[in-house]
Amino acid sequence: MAFCSIFCPRIPVRFRPKPISPFLSKPLFPLSYRVCSSLQPTPSTKDELGSVSIGFLGMGIMGSPMAQNLLKAGCDVTVWNRTKSKCDPLVGLGAKYKSSPEEVTATCDLTFAMLADPESAIDVACGKNGAVSGISSGKGYVDVSTVDAASSMLISKQIKDTGALFLEAPVSGSKKPAEDGQLIFLTAGDKLLYGKAAPFLDIMGKSRFYLGDVGNGAAMKLVVNMIMGSMMASFAEGILLSQKVGLDPNVLVEVVSQGAINAPMYSLKGPSMIKSVYPTAFPLKHQQKDMRLALGLAESVSQSTPIAAAANELYKVARSYGLSDEDFSAVIEALKAARSQQS
Repeated sequence: MAFCSIFCPRIPVRFRPKPISPFLSKPLFPLSYRVCSSLQPTPSTKDELGSVSIGFLGMGIMGSPMAQNLLKAGCDVTVWNRTKSKCDPLVGLGAKYKSSPEEVTATCDLTFAMLADPESAIDVACGKNGAVSGISSGKGYVDVSTVDAASSMLISKQIKDTGALFLEAPVSGSKKPAEDGQLIFLTAGDKLLYGKAAPFLDIMGKSRFYLGDVGNGAAMKLVVNMIMGSMMASFAEGILLSQKVGLDPNVLVEVVSQGAINAPMYSLKGPSMIKSVYPTAFPLKHQQKDMRLALGLAESVSQSTPIAAAANELYKVARSYGLSDEDFSAVIEALKAARSQQS
């Protein structure tokens, strides 16, 4: 079976040039932005941080270390997760626990949410016993999940209808940066809330960008993850090709890491990919979800993205092999399978 027939389906219809809607003659979202570095964070003493009650919804691979960093900095943190046992380590460190998002927002001044996908983010915010039911005027809701712009706008409207403030702040970074407080926040929404949340963003991250209206943060994150997913797919191809022609793939990783195309993920992921070991820092299912959302964003503005579309097919095949919960670098296994089919 030819490899191209698996991962390069005929693209024509989706990517043929077509007239752009007159409604999209302007950028999808206003493009105001401001870059802020947390190298010089807003001065805050431990007592000042502790005077603001913080809620955190979602104790997954990212949310848990982010909430831990807030606790370590002396913040008053209340946590919630669908599976209560995932909150136990945080409670052991001094966090409070509430049994619903509604209870968290009702008792906290500022609530962060880190959920797996748009459906979960909307349900936790707007569903039964959701955050919207407990939040009120003067409070803030910061959604750090990776969702599409439409979902972020929906959550924003529901939150703001209560008189509360909303900020989207998806993060660039995976498990290790979350643990080390080295995330990058891509924020958009209420500028007042951005200022109030800044000291807490600086605890969890190394830099933050204010991008203007709600939707811009979501769009920026999807573009970043689309690039990352395409890079990883190409890197996986390179590793396998180097092996096929008799080169040492470890040397390839070293060469790439010293050249102009270097990216930290190559030296971080390469050695384990060569050993066929994929410790999960960013689950493959989430990478494929972000590729899907990015392609949807591109489609909405008639932007051709054939490279990302081909990479997305590769991640979909990897998921079909049961690799959803492995690190996204496990996409190389889909290529190995294709090679074995050709043999």
